[in-house]
Amino acid sequence: MPIGGFLNLLPPAFFLLVHLVAFLIGAFFAYKAFGSEARALGWGFTLYCLAEISYMTYHLDWTVFLFAHTISEVLDLVAFILVFAGAAQRVLSVGRRPAVGVA
Repeated sequence: MPIGGFLNLLPPAFFLLVHLVAFLIGAFFAYKAFGSEARALGWGFTLYCLAEISYMTYHLDWTVFLFAHTISEVLDLVAFILVFAGAAQRVLSVGRRPAVGVA
């Protein structure tokens, strides 16, 4: 038996719930990021949400696993790049701000 075979005993609704919660967390972060003018972070979390939707299509029997998984992994990869780039951009820009009262 492969590692993790016990997961086959769980009902599909469990996996839908996991991906739905992950989607809601990503949507919350995207909302907050867009609200604070962090567009790269916002788009990264939006792509993460799309990846979660893609995962859900498999559990709803709308797609086959390999298709949903491949699409989700590509979306997650681009999301990871955008979140990293957005966070790095914000961190690096903090160091470039002039001090208060310096002309």
